[in-house]
Amino acid sequence: MEIVGIDVGFGFTKAYNGKNSVIFKSLIGDATDIQFRSLLGDDSSTSNLHITLEDKSYFLGSYAELQSNIREFTLDQEKLLEDFVKILAIAAAGICTDTSAPINVVSGLPVGYLKRDTKKFKEMIRGVHEITFHNKDGKDVTKRVHIDKIHVIPQPIGSIFNLIFDDQGKIKDRGLATQKLGVVDIGFRTTDFSIFDHLQYIERGSSTMDTGISKCFSVIANKLRQESSITIELYRMFKFIDSGIIKIRGKEYNISNLKKRVYTHAASAIASDLNRLWENDWDIDSIILSGGGSVELSEYLSPNIDGNVIPIGKNIDARFNNVHGYCKFGRYKWGYAKYISDTREKQNNEEPSVMEKNEETKVPDDEEAKAEKSGKGLSWLRRQS
Repeated sequence: MEIVGIDVGFGFTKAYNGKNSVIFKSLIGDATDIQFRSLLGDDSSTSNLHITLEDKSYFLGSYAELQSNIREFTLDQEKLLEDFVKILAIAAAGICTDTSAPINVVSGLPVGYLKRDTKKFKEMIRGVHEITFHNKDGKDVTKRVHIDKIHVIPQPIGSIFNLIFDDQGKIKDRGLATQKLGVVDIGFRTTDFSIFDHLQYIERGSSTMDTGISKCFSVIANKLRQESSITIELYRMFKFIDSGIIKIRGKEYNISNLKKRVYTHAASAIASDLNRLWENDWDIDSIILSGGGSVELSEYLSPNIDGNVIPIGKNIDARFNNVHGYCKFGRYKWGYAKYISDTREKQNNEEPSVMEKNEETKVPDDEEAKAEKSGKGLSWLRRQS
């Protein structure tokens, strides 16, 4: 059974199956007839992302940004779920996997929407989907994406799982597994706060705030509109932010100082929310910064956080932290389930020995066993599907 982590965010859609990863902007456009195709330029799997799903054709990601006459992008949770999730998730899964056999998916939702939207999310992507990828060489590839089981968890917990589990879904960092951890997951539209104590999710210290990086982009775009009379779509801001320079109708605008002021203000707001929410959780051992927005804001945010902040690795794309964690947790969850299933099947065929009985109740890691005995641990999360 192949396991895929999928993260459909407001800014980017990501997927990972333990070997292959994919990322593209959460942007959908109409499929237009391209009369001339250059052999030059980007040749990645998402640079010319043209699909047909349920008899409708779409350009996705940067291809939609470049070529589509009508481009759809949203910062609304309900619209994302209704109009974007199915198209983006199935496309990401189709790129990431090559199997037509059933796959299991782990995904996440912002803490504030988890209870409300989990059922709907599962309904949107579960089942058998036929998707055609139209390659620029004219050769179409049709794939059968069969999503069987889906497990949805609070989004930021994926970052903790990414640190705790190895690629096989086994606990590799026993120190972190027995700590009380806080996660600040800064996405495009929202920032999620979550606490995980000895492998147990703490509801009290978890919340979703509307303080994502898109607010920073919006302030910068509004300032540029005042000076240039041009409205810049937020999804087009990414490529200008790093350089700090944007050209509008041939005129160059330096946004470096404005960006610094806006980021400083956003980081201060996030730190204030965090310190207020976690006021009584003064015993948090470490705080993890995650999400694409954390890369932009970390240098402004870290000094304002009361606690031990785990620095973001320079060679790590923080946008993948959650989705890598989803895949690893999927291997933990369904690997364990397969082990129990195999054991019970064996018991049905023959009388188990004392050793086999002991093996059935054994959990994969000593530290997890200790946590389970204390009433904590991951069994509460593993059972949900």
